[in-house]
Amino acid sequence: MPSPQPNILLIHCHDLGRYLGCYGADVETPHIDSLADDGAVFEEHYVTAPQCSPSRGSLMTGKYPHVNGLMGLAHGQWNIHPEVRILPQYLGDTGYETHLFGLQHIAQDTDRLGYDYVHSEGNLYQGVSPEVHQANRGRNVASVVSTFLEKEVYEAPFFASIGFFELHRVEEDNGRFGFEPEHYDTDNPDEVQPLPYLPDREGIRRDLAEMHGMVYAADDALGTILETLDSTDLSDETLVIFTTEHGIAFPRAKGSCYDPGIEAGLLMRYPGMIDSGERYDELLSNVDVLPTILDVAGYEIPDDIEGKSFYPLLSGDKYEERERIFAEMTWHDMYNPVRAIRTSRYKYIQSFWHLPDVYLTKDIFASEAGREVREEYGTPLRPYEELYDLRSDPQEGRNLIYEPHYDETRIDIAQQLRDWMEATDDPLLTGPVPPADYDKMVSWPGNQDE
Repeated sequence: MPSPQPNILLIHCHDLGRYLGCYGADVETPHIDSLADDGAVFEEHYVTAPQCSPSRGSLMTGKYPHVNGLMGLAHGQWNIHPEVRILPQYLGDTGYETHLFGLQHIAQDTDRLGYDYVHSEGNLYQGVSPEVHQANRGRNVASVVSTFLEKEVYEAPFFASIGFFELHRVEEDNGRFGFEPEHYDTDNPDEVQPLPYLPDREGIRRDLAEMHGMVYAADDALGTILETLDSTDLSDETLVIFTTEHGIAFPRAKGSCYDPGIEAGLLMRYPGMIDSGERYDELLSNVDVLPTILDVAGYEIPDDIEGKSFYPLLSGDKYEERERIFAEMTWHDMYNPVRAIRTSRYKYIQSFWHLPDVYLTKDIFASEAGREVREEYGTPLRPYEELYDLRSDPQEGRNLIYEPHYDETRIDIAQQLRDWMEATDDPLLTGPVPPADYDKMVSWPGNQDE
């Protein structure tokens, strides 16, 4: 039987989605696949936001972005509300020693997070300079984690948040955002499998081939940590969680509430509790991860947590499946107010502003893949409502909002979304959400009345 309070490693990285071998992607990820083989894979795990800080904030608080306050990027002045507690704070209450390795990107002030020990500098993502993030590349983070485990400089049980820089795009001298082919191994663009939701074009293939190098680096880093757990005899008493923040940095993925934007990998291994080789297809949201961890740690889940523990799914107890998950976006590098609901069959998306057909974040807009599609995606205005039947249209290419046959479905699912927004006091219901630096904008002398 597993330890009553296992050590917990929460390993996460940028912009990876489910682009992994164990999810059927055209890339070799042997160490991540090995973790999948030894533990469980969650096939239908989605995030609350297709962007970094809001998604990570939900992972670490068990609350939706518009509830915890992190409706935009942490280095863009958005903050988790002061009264909202974070995972290491909960685990600290129940006797865990808590550690931060690598990136976190949910708070400018690391003290706000409540870790006992911070092992990394520059852990808040504040740009894309490779120099800034050298220490947070997967191989370097994994090396620090391995030294920590080997030296046994901890009190059990311990919790460690481990964040890799990969797979974030980096701005090059020519203004293009790519995946640093000079720093990582790449594959042959002619041999990569095209993405099913994008046209098969040369620039997209080149970007995918480059991205593979960062996938390999993240996989190698995880492999280093798993090997160290084995060599230190910690594997049997450690819950290992590997997850991703949102979809890959390509058009119609990152920055989009289509499935490629909100899909995320989730793998868990804990011998004695999680059976090897299990694959679960229940709908999960990343707000569910925190309450599940608290359940495993024996901590009573607070009533204000919006996620739903899926520990019963793992332990074989009665588990009431989710019928829907919710996703949202408000601010990134521009205003993009969107709310979405997904069931096992339907996706409904509501936009609350005049927006381009497909929003491209800055790094995607200036990428080779972005240049291939930005004219056709940027010119038409996006409809305020979108409805997709995922059973017949998994790529979300045919908007059914005006199809009479789907009127009843549209009315029902739109009401479900509205009910959720009202229940969670979504600020969009009262009008546009000002940017985080609004007070600074209006206080500029040129904006003041004479």
